[in-house]
Amino acid sequence: LGLWGGAWVAGRLIDYSFGFRSAVSAAQVALASAAVEAKGNMPNGVGVVKLMGRSSGYIASYATIANGSVDLCLVPEVPVELEGPRSCLKHLEHVVEQKGHAVVVVAEGAGEEMLGSTTEGAVDAGGNKKLPEIGPYMVKRIVEHFRALGKEATVKYIDPSYTIRSVPANSDDAFYCHTLGSGAVHGVMAGFTGFSVGLVNNHTVMIPIPALVSKSPRTLRPEGRTWDRVVRITGQPRYVPGPTLTEDKRVPE
Repeated sequence: LGLWGGAWVAGRLIDYSFGFRSAVSAAQVALASAAVEAKGNMPNGVGVVKLMGRSSGYIASYATIANGSVDLCLVPEVPVELEGPRSCLKHLEHVVEQKGHAVVVVAEGAGEEMLGSTTEGAVDAGGNKKLPEIGPYMVKRIVEHFRALGKEATVKYIDPSYTIRSVPANSDDAFYCHTLGSGAVHGVMAGFTGFSVGLVNNHTVMIPIPALVSKSPRTLRPEGRTWDRVVRITGQPRYVPGPTLTEDKRVPE
């Protein structure tokens, strides 16, 4: 039949994939827990949450924007700078000095340019390339940074990966899946094959599978509005200079 509905493969052609909004919503529980732990260990309390995002920082970014209380967000598309006056550790130092606590969000694929790739050809049980452990590494570096200042930081690490993967679809995603399913049935009844159904500019459309896969995965543009909103909420240094008022494009430049 050739009908496909890739869930986490959000190609650049579509607005977003089903499950995305449920994941962002589920992440709020982990972020709230990290905030409670950080506040409960003041002064110098830090909560670190690792969220899904091997190649793209959309879940981490949207969760950060939706939460509004995150102080640092690290994503694969933006290089992680740990040293220097505009580094993320220096930023955390200032935040903790002012508030007594901080919350950090890291996408699982962040910092690969800093930590390096794992052994060539190493993959996990799902066949995906194994990534460096950015979460525990950040915990270690945060503790070391504050210790160098003569302070003891209490850092709590939360990895809700499978908790988020296993949540039921929220009402928005349930409605979205119904719409996609209806579109798929209509396409098949009309005699089309080799296509997927997705939302493009808020319209349900049929997309040839090769065209969809060739544009995947969709990555965050560091000079786009989404990342601009993250930086303005967290107050963290902007590592990638450039225009900040352009929309995230759905096709490569």
